[in-house]
Amino acid sequence: MPGERLCIYVRNVSFPAIETGRVSHVTGITVNKTTQTVESAGGAFHIEDVYPLVDAGRFPVKRIVGERVEVWADIYRDGHDVISAALVWRRERDRDWRRAPMTHHSNDRWGGSFVPDSPGRYVYAIEAWTDEFATWRHGFELKQRTGAELPLDALEGAGMLTKAQAGGPAASAVILQQCEDFLQTGDAAPLLTDELKVAMAESQFRPDLMRSPFFPFVADRPRARCGAWYEMVPRSQGKTPGRHGTFKDCIARLPDIAAMGFDVVCLTPIHPIGLTSRRGRYNTPTAGEGDPGSPYAIGSAEGGHDAVHPELGTLADFRDLIAACKVLDLEIALDFAVQCSPDHPWLKQHPQWFKRRPDGSLRYADAPSGKHQDSVDPDFSSEDAGALWNALRDVVLFWIEQGVSIFRVKDPHTKPFRFWEWLIHEVQLRHPEAIFLAEAFTRPKPMKGLARLGFTQSCTYFIWRTRKCELEQYLGELTGYPERDYFRPNFFVNTPDILPYHLQSGEAWMFKSRVALAATLSSAYGVYSGFELLEHEPIAGREEYRDSETYEIKVRDWDRPGNIKPYIRDINRARRQNAALQQTANLRFIPVEDENIIAFVKDSVNQTNSVVAAIALSRDVHEFWLPLGDIQVGMADDRRNVAALENAITGERYPLEWGGIRLRINPMNDPALLLRCLA
Repeated sequence: MPGERLCIYVRNVSFPAIETGRVSHVTGITVNKTTQTVESAGGAFHIEDVYPLVDAGRFPVKRIVGERVEVWADIYRDGHDVISAALVWRRERDRDWRRAPMTHHSNDRWGGSFVPDSPGRYVYAIEAWTDEFATWRHGFELKQRTGAELPLDALEGAGMLTKAQAGGPAASAVILQQCEDFLQTGDAAPLLTDELKVAMAESQFRPDLMRSPFFPFVADRPRARCGAWYEMVPRSQGKTPGRHGTFKDCIARLPDIAAMGFDVVCLTPIHPIGLTSRRGRYNTPTAGEGDPGSPYAIGSAEGGHDAVHPELGTLADFRDLIAACKVLDLEIALDFAVQCSPDHPWLKQHPQWFKRRPDGSLRYADAPSGKHQDSVDPDFSSEDAGALWNALRDVVLFWIEQGVSIFRVKDPHTKPFRFWEWLIHEVQLRHPEAIFLAEAFTRPKPMKGLARLGFTQSCTYFIWRTRKCELEQYLGELTGYPERDYFRPNFFVNTPDILPYHLQSGEAWMFKSRVALAATLSSAYGVYSGFELLEHEPIAGREEYRDSETYEIKVRDWDRPGNIKPYIRDINRARRQNAALQQTANLRFIPVEDENIIAFVKDSVNQTNSVVAAIALSRDVHEFWLPLGDIQVGMADDRRNVAALENAITGERYPLEWGGIRLRINPMNDPALLLRCLA
């Protein structure tokens, strides 16, 4: 009544929640599979078709820190009451939630978004509740249109104001003022203002609030999505034939690598190498005098996975290499190979970690027949497997302490998947900046399975995709759903183990075409050292280097005539100057009649930069029409047709005519055209 004091009571309310169960311990990690439908005990709310999710929330979605995360869901309930919804999220180890409202679009589809502000593992959930005041207001306005007298209905609405929870100070002030206005005049108008509607949405009691299961996602640093990798064997970085290279030699090579525009220097294992059953040059079963052995036969009397090969230098020298990389804006990626030489300290300290055959001999890693005996695999099924898991995790943590935050994992598909899920989760909880690349050239489903369970990046089949139809089909797969939410491809053009047939002719145009394809189709790509020198001598009939660095030390003239270092530099410079080339998912192929020309357009995440690429797949001169009539550039609210193209390498500009442009490519000069779109 007029003149009476309004009292607003604050209630402490505990809302029901359903949380994904997670058991993290030394022997593994178990996550209960969630469903996409959530109902209250009374069956009021349904939350369905949530996006983004990977396997219904079993595995984390991958995103980049600082970029907006869009979340969508179907939300509905029985009856005609008005629903409100919110998006809540927090870091996995935090307690406090952050909230953002969700907006209804159409057909019960709701959307909301948030921006993770730091790298790490997060969870998000969706809350839904009945907006009782909005429901009252909607019903009141419907009755009001009939001309009915509604004094009791108005009192009912005013009563809701007296039960409001404590919102923010501004909302509380609005509620108090509008309630007093109603009580003093008896006019329902103050109860129907938009101001009050917003204030009550923030402040009213929500007795039927429901929260969905918690869905995991990872916010990685930008290097997780974009980077140019240069892989090298540290012992081959010296200048004197027959002399083992050192970390100081690696430091001397860094300016050359940085000048080519690479971001990541990937090192094969740097650990002591065993003597027992050491492999010789050309992968012969017996090492000759001076043969250095395979760096993947890890461990000797000098130490194991947490030691450095004494001929490379000391641990302090390795830290100097890390520091030198930082000066040049480079990062070190370290090979992590879970295999041991028979001389590895673990075989004496923890013999129970390794399998033995009935006669007591070791079961070797590569060939149980006994013909390849320089390494053995740990036994992940041993009774002491928990200690083994911890030891391998501690190896990774040790190298992070030295300054390494990127790991290329060798053949992870040959080890238990649940181990990798546990290890990556354990490491990233402590060090969210850590990046793991799965070097698993295996079947498609295991490759994708490794990506789902937590690997940051994945090696791919690009190395063998050569025809236009193969490339278009493969990129369509990698950039489609659900793969784009968890699978980040890294397009290596060659590796120490793989010299693909199409490079074995040594033709410069082919090397240029392959690096241009890798660097523009994918935001992460890599080359193995020697690629820039067109190294191409194979073992006859095989996709392997004849003089493999895995079994010998090489000395190279890094500036010898015929190298394509300037070409690689220009490609990497174009990547750095164009955000469109720093992501993979926003890609669309452009139809070109020539089957040996592949063309596509890429947009940056914020749509402010667009690049068209046309790359030759054969050595012939190509003249072709590039249709661009339906391609637009600019932000979503200001999209414009492309008016001209600018060569991202030379700066030359070309106007469009009749919705396209006629182009000419001579692969013997340059097999690729990179063209920035101008409105």
